[in-house]
Amino acid sequence: MNGPAKAHVLIVEDEPVTRAKLAAHLVSEGFQVSEAADARDMRTIVSRTVPDVVLLDINLPDESGLILARDLRAKSSVGIILVTARQDETDRIVGLELGADDYITKPFNARELAVRVRNLIRRVAPSMAAERQASGVYSFSGWKLDCDARQLMSPMGESVRLTRGEFDVLAALARNAGRALTRDQLLDLTQHDGEAVIDRTIDVLVGRLRRKIEADPKHPAIIVTVHGIGYRLAGS
Repeated sequence: MNGPAKAHVLIVEDEPVTRAKLAAHLVSEGFQVSEAADARDMRTIVSRTVPDVVLLDINLPDESGLILARDLRAKSSVGIILVTARQDETDRIVGLELGADDYITKPFNARELAVRVRNLIRRVAPSMAAERQASGVYSFSGWKLDCDARQLMSPMGESVRLTRGEFDVLAALARNAGRALTRDQLLDLTQHDGEAVIDRTIDVLVGRLRRKIEADPKHPAIIVTVHGIGYRLAGS
């Protein structure tokens, strides 16, 4: 079922068993989780979607986690927790100087790490929301809509194709998340020069969007009908 958007955690860890166990625990704690085995995987994932928190192993096979932390911080306010098996205090200090928010040493307690992740998400949420809105990226129920790239990404990180009309309606709802828009308002926000658009067109486009993004299109939880008014985007 769709509900409030889950916080997205990216695990960057080259040891597959450790990564799988940590991912399973964080999923059980209610997080959306992506996994990367190395720096290349991480860069591919963050090029598609910006997570809320990155759990970043310092010792990766292809690139230093410290350098990755620096690069992430230069581009975003994403939460960064460095993870390492080494006890060297220098790594911790350098990592924090490069922009990491927290540091944890293996072996660690998975429940403690989940608490640290949750606390960090609360701290970075306001700045992350502001960044996404400024960049034209909107998040709702695990979905991400990039208005600049005109791209919709599913909670699984897959690109979902939209027609121009579908995209325009969803973008209008995303920019006004939580607010009910009438059909006339949606027409004004989505109509292009020279096009003859009628109220019924909005209903058709909303129906098509629901079939693409709702778990149960007959009982929508993301694009909800506000009786007597129009439609509202929920789950932001």
